[in-house]
Amino acid sequence: MTGPVAFGDRLHGAFERYGRLCVGIDPHASLLDQWGLDDTAAGVREFGLRVVGAAAGRAGIVKPQVAFYERHGAAGYIALERVLAEARDAGLLVIADVKRGDIGTSVDAYGEAWLRPGSGLESDAMTVSAFQGLGSIESVMRRADATGKGLFVLSATSNPEAAAIQRAVLQQSSREGSTVAGAICSGVAAWNAAREDAADRPLGSVGVVLGATVDLAASGIDVSADPAEPVLPVLAPGFGHQGADVRDLEAIYGTLSAGVIVSESRSLLGAGPDGIAEAIVRRADEIGAARV
Repeated sequence: MTGPVAFGDRLHGAFERYGRLCVGIDPHASLLDQWGLDDTAAGVREFGLRVVGAAAGRAGIVKPQVAFYERHGAAGYIALERVLAEARDAGLLVIADVKRGDIGTSVDAYGEAWLRPGSGLESDAMTVSAFQGLGSIESVMRRADATGKGLFVLSATSNPEAAAIQRAVLQQSSREGSTVAGAICSGVAAWNAAREDAADRPLGSVGVVLGATVDLAASGIDVSADPAEPVLPVLAPGFGHQGADVRDLEAIYGTLSAGVIVSESRSLLGAGPDGIAEAIVRRADEIGAARV
């Protein structure tokens, strides 16, 4: 019996067909107003569905920011379930930006909510936090393996106050001397490499989040090291509205650049409901042209 197709394989297929652009679905109150929508559960549902419609056939990946739905309570979650289902039905890879993290049965329950096939919130991948140690999310990594799903583990994020934790040097650890961010990157790469079929995978199914505006070297991440096998997926916010230039992608990420997903939200969503489809096509072309 054939098992589910690995997330890394599906991500590679999206790269091949549509390129590296990931369209964020972030229904900020100001964007809802710009789009002529109410700041309600119905408004965020309509916003999400319009973005899905614009992205389908033009990009391969979308990333709903769950917080903007969660703030509308149960009705917001019902709206999100509809957006997730429509996106997956349209053939888009869906990364739920939930940033969940905990230990034991609690973190396993988060994984079940977002990664279990048939769940109302089923997504293709989710963002997770492992600042309690990669071991704290091992059950979710195993679930992702078993179900053909993916994870993106927070490693080096752009908020300034995060640097104190992410650049802290580990003690009493098998990766003693590494920064927290560096240890997460190397630990995730090692997890991918240890999978039974790793040699046959172009991309791993567990990746990391590395902001494009972050000083990666200062965070203890060596972007000149030999690339990981399989390639480490990197969810890269920070391009577009936040200031990073996609033409600098390879200078920023070095040997990690082969797995980079360019995640953009406001720079695309700001085009409005009538302009977003064209903005997605134009940006996807720009990202493709920037790759060597």
